[in-house]
Amino acid sequence: MEEIKPHRTESNISVIKPANLEGNALSNPKDERRIAIEKKLVRKLDARCSLFVLIYIMNYLDRNNIASAKGKGLTRDLHLNATQYSTCLSILYVGYILMQIPSNMIINKVSRPSWYIGIAMVIWGAISTCSGVVTSFGGMVAIRFCLGFIEAAFLPGALLILSKWYTRRELTLRNAILFGGNLISNAFAALIAAGVLSNMENVLGHSAWRWMFWIEGAATMLIAIAAFFILPDLPHNTKGFSEEELEVAQLRLLEDVGEADQDSASEGIFDGFFMAVKDVKIYVMCFALTAYVVGLSFNAFFPSLTGTLGFSYIPTLLMSSPPWVFATIVSMLNAWHADRTQEKFWHIIVPMFFGLIGFVICMATHNTAARYVALFLQASSYAGFIVFYSWISSSFPRPPAKRAVAIALINAFSQFGNIAGSYVWKLDSNGYRKAYGIVTSMFGVAIILCYVFRTILVNLNKKLEAGEQAWETRADVADKGNQLEHVERGTDEALDMKRGFRYLI
Repeated sequence: MEEIKPHRTESNISVIKPANLEGNALSNPKDERRIAIEKKLVRKLDARCSLFVLIYIMNYLDRNNIASAKGKGLTRDLHLNATQYSTCLSILYVGYILMQIPSNMIINKVSRPSWYIGIAMVIWGAISTCSGVVTSFGGMVAIRFCLGFIEAAFLPGALLILSKWYTRRELTLRNAILFGGNLISNAFAALIAAGVLSNMENVLGHSAWRWMFWIEGAATMLIAIAAFFILPDLPHNTKGFSEEELEVAQLRLLEDVGEADQDSASEGIFDGFFMAVKDVKIYVMCFALTAYVVGLSFNAFFPSLTGTLGFSYIPTLLMSSPPWVFATIVSMLNAWHADRTQEKFWHIIVPMFFGLIGFVICMATHNTAARYVALFLQASSYAGFIVFYSWISSSFPRPPAKRAVAIALINAFSQFGNIAGSYVWKLDSNGYRKAYGIVTSMFGVAIILCYVFRTILVNLNKKLEAGEQAWETRADVADKGNQLEHVERGTDEALDMKRGFRYLI
């Protein structure tokens, strides 16, 4: 492949420049002043991005509280049969799938993604509260579709924002903290539901399940206000950081892969989409993640699976929490180690093997203690799922427009796994044995496809070592990288950084 050499051009790109030559020290990653600024930057960033965890908790609660409502009269009051209930679950993912790619293309272009996320959160909180006034199957289907359509903005958008701030060596742990919101919500959704459903029945003449939708939807809208002021925007325009911190934020991403994290001014709005759909790696990841999601679909039915242990309703909800607390701890440790070793494949596969053990136990025995231990093992398989998402970001590093579409496309396609999963767990005979058989086979498919993807990356790294480029560098993007490096270090050093880029396997 012919090497594209960037050259300096006149550019109107806004770049933060130091007021004096002392600022050039920021370009040296080993400079003490640079190290101190970077540590302060990461601390501030971690604090502000921690709000993503709370938002994800509310995102999950508003999406999946229908599972807890099912056991306290929702299906009875709305006259839903098993198929209609499954439809209410799966229709959410139709809206979720349709909106993810357009939403991430938008959020990659807007200058204030914090406002975009905040507005979306207010809207989906309002829609969620409407679930509490529904009186028919048709009404619930309409609410669930709209909820998925708006909630689609959050997860791929949050993953994209994190990838615009953190290096590949930091991203897996930060993704794990983000997904910790999902795991914590699995744990505490049951506790919240237990509190509301056991104390709010017939309050003001309304069923407890309706109160649950109202309370959680209102809480979502309240938290959304904080998103406008706390969430970071972009490394060149976020308030609350000093100019030096913002410059270091941009330099870190430049040094990570050898190119500034920005799209070329010559690229159109759909260029990132076309670049993404032409990349065969995306399709392997799409099918791998979809199979993984089918395997993880037990999470939406976790109270029902815990119910097979034979306890009453409220104790069942309470017993649903500890496996997810355990899964959160395992996921953080697994992500930390993945970042430390810069390895992805085994940090995805090993948690899946533990999940497979849990599936087999549940198929093999009705012993209460064994099945409860199996639920811990199943929940811990989420640890690999989290690493998978950082594998997406690190495998499509530049340009950002392509990365935005890749994250959204792979995540959106994987939601077909949730749609299928909502019907898999209708097979509840003999302790869900047939359902466990299906998810076991899906984990097997996911493992095979992950190995295929790893093989593709190994071959690409061999080509990089032979002198090929990972992607084409546009002149204006190279120009910004030179400006961030203050030119004195020279174009050759930027090229050396890019030549040193390797895909993480």
